[in-house]
Amino acid sequence: MSNEPMSPSALHIPLAGRFLYSRGELIADGVVHVVGVVLAIAAGSVLLALAAFHAAPSEYVGTIFYVTSLITVLSLSAAYNMWPASPMKWALRRFDHAAIFLLIAGTYTPFLVQMEDPLTARLMLGLVWGAAALGIGMKLLFPGRLERVAVVFYLAMGWSGVIVFNSLSVALPRATLWLIAAGGIAYSVGVIFHLWQRLRYQTALWHACVLVGAGLHLAAVMDSLVISRF
Repeated sequence: MSNEPMSPSALHIPLAGRFLYSRGELIADGVVHVVGVVLAIAAGSVLLALAAFHAAPSEYVGTIFYVTSLITVLSLSAAYNMWPASPMKWALRRFDHAAIFLLIAGTYTPFLVQMEDPLTARLMLGLVWGAAALGIGMKLLFPGRLERVAVVFYLAMGWSGVIVFNSLSVALPRATLWLIAAGGIAYSVGVIFHLWQRLRYQTALWHACVLVGAGLHLAAVMDSLVISRF
């Protein structure tokens, strides 16, 4: 019996070709993930510690949801992308892609709870979390299908805040709004690399954009709940 490792296709893994990367690509992507998880835990802990002294109860709960969703999505992404090609990797892919919807809704939460109109805030929270539940269900129940639809869904959810931009612009500091917009642009640029399957180091570039976007949004939460309230 041969001792050579089996190729992803030999293991009958759906979309097996997407799991074929060079050693350099895997190392680069691994570094990005390690940095992302470590920074998310460290910065998220600092945010929660400082926000405890400045945020209202609803704002703090929203921040807990946000930090939890951020660490969850980065951890699942690291597990999925670093796992060797196998049926387990395909299973992890479901949760990794589903967690993106969780992060989008989680990121919106600490900003929406700061809106002055509670009815609009509740409606928008219901919209983003309802959409997140729908997206999570789609990814868990229909893995590997509706891929392009999911990308459009990610972008539509991510930019849905423009619906309540006027209300957010009144409730949030100007610097916070700029950080939110910059983070959204970083995520959107990353989608280009996500779709550019033939580009070398494509996954590392995509995940680097995610890390930049996440960092900008974490800075926005910090600015709105801590820095602007000193």
